[in-house]
Amino acid sequence: MTRQAKRRRTTKETEIDLLIDVDGSGQIEVSTGLPFFDHMIAQLGKHSRFDLTVRCEGDIEIDAHHTVEDVGIALGEAFAEALGDKQGVRRFASMTVPLDEAAVEVVLDLSGRPFLHYEIDPPGEKILGDPPFDPQLCEEFWRAFVMAAGITLHLVLIRGRNTHHIIEASFKAAARALYDAVVVADEVLPSTKGVL
Repeated sequence: MTRQAKRRRTTKETEIDLLIDVDGSGQIEVSTGLPFFDHMIAQLGKHSRFDLTVRCEGDIEIDAHHTVEDVGIALGEAFAEALGDKQGVRRFASMTVPLDEAAVEVVLDLSGRPFLHYEIDPPGEKILGDPPFDPQLCEEFWRAFVMAAGITLHLVLIRGRNTHHIIEASFKAAARALYDAVVVADEVLPSTKGVL
């Protein structure tokens, strides 16, 4: 079984080409024009072991919001397609990941029901870079991903002071939980409904 998918998303605000291989080895190529966001997508690919190629040209001269949200949509759609009917997957996973003083807990379910609980409130300063990155956009990324992928995702900040550490810990924790949830453990669909 090959669990791969491609997505091309073109709007007046962004143009995205994306490839995901859920059963990859964490090979990542990402270019969005937002260096910190590229770094987070790279963390997502590396720690989930998904192979990811993401290329996005967006109107970042106006705002980074469109780029971040649309990458979330495209990635979520591709992830859902790659998983197919989810036959045999573990489905549920949780992970707590530290990064120095920060610790973030993630709980997820490949439920087919999109829901995001985002309880991460970093100190608020933008993360330096060229251009600087607004950490509030990460909630928009995860919301877009969850809605497009049809999963339930809870991200909760346990503790932390450094914005970069908090955001990076959240991406790593989500990645590790995704890695665990997509493992094909047997041939049984993990739902009494007969569909996920």
